[in-house]
Amino acid sequence: MAEAAPIEVWFYHLERTSLEQALPELLEKTLQRGWRALVRARDPARVRELDAALWTYRDDSFLPHAPADEASAARQPILLTTGFENPNAAAALFLVDGAEPGELAGFERCLVLFDGADEAQLAVARAQWSAIKAAGAQVSYWKQQARGWARQA
Repeated sequence: MAEAAPIEVWFYHLERTSLEQALPELLEKTLQRGWRALVRARDPARVRELDAALWTYRDDSFLPHAPADEASAARQPILLTTGFENPNAAAALFLVDGAEPGELAGFERCLVLFDGADEAQLAVARAQWSAIKAAGAQVSYWKQQARGWARQA
């Protein structure tokens, strides 16, 4: 039996837009791939904020999602949580606001989004980069440009 490829972990350095602006676009791309997504935040209040933001981010778009504490959580293409479970069998894990990655096995890709103006988030992202790279994952760094994202490393 062939060994599974190591997970890809992409670090997204937000410099030009807020998380609430960047996250929906990345989630749309994830769904276009046919993947489900799990968005992990550090606290329940942030999950509620992201839930509201995803409902209202653009008038001409809809991102099917729910917080993990709803009854239909396992059926949701996008699940918002603070937990380490993967009840919707997501292929993509999104870490926001310095959320811990936990066990990455079972995910195809992990996307770490961090605010470049927040020193605490920068420090967490640097520590996560080092730990994840040392664990053998394929890591890359994406910087926000005037017209989209550019892979830096």
